[in-house]
Amino acid sequence: MSKESMLRENLKNVEENIARACDKAGRRRKDVTLVAVSKTKPVEVLKEAYDLGVRVFGENKVQELLDKYEALPKDIEWHMIGHLQTNKVKYIIGKVAMIHSVDSLKLAQTIEKESAKNNCVTKILVEVNVAEEESKFGIHVDEVEEFMEKLAEFDHIQVCGLMTIAPFVDNSEENREIFKNLHKLSVDIMGKNIDNRNVDVLSMGMTNDYEVAIEEGATMIRVGTGIFGVRNYF
Repeated sequence: MSKESMLRENLKNVEENIARACDKAGRRRKDVTLVAVSKTKPVEVLKEAYDLGVRVFGENKVQELLDKYEALPKDIEWHMIGHLQTNKVKYIIGKVAMIHSVDSLKLAQTIEKESAKNNCVTKILVEVNVAEEESKFGIHVDEVEEFMEKLAEFDHIQVCGLMTIAPFVDNSEENREIFKNLHKLSVDIMGKNIDNRNVDVLSMGMTNDYEVAIEEGATMIRVGTGIFGVRNYF
């Protein structure tokens, strides 16, 4: 099977899985955005995915995102999903549709400053470490509300929702509680009516568990291996 036909087949399978999970949860397919996680994949492969209709790509590293941004069509929506260092923020402001991984006030302040310089508003998600894994970034569930209130002071950041990275498990059911908890947190925050803030977006679920995440309210899923196959790290 050629790489392109494999990609076509993988995308078809992912789409069918999304549709099935939406049906099961009584949700509309259009309410779930598929972010194709293209980290470590060459531009040629992304072009093939683009030709198959993919328009939303997620990258983990700033330099890789920038290289691909320059090489690929401008109607692509780029999402920064990896840990973001403050000294790299200036390079992606105005180029990304959304930053999923805001996990500190310092990072938020830097995004605010660089967005003001570029006279734009940057959409962000607050990364929450729901599973409380020491190896993961993200703020503690108990800190989210206070963090949101601080972000309300910024004029050049639009908080759109929450993101979490669930543990890597063989049985996706093991992560259901994590997704459920992030959804509950978003509902609680919406009930607080924090100024100028919304938490409509829930970025949760990856190749191993995105169907369970959709059943628990994910509005964005981040799928890499399920689309592009096992990646080669360089």
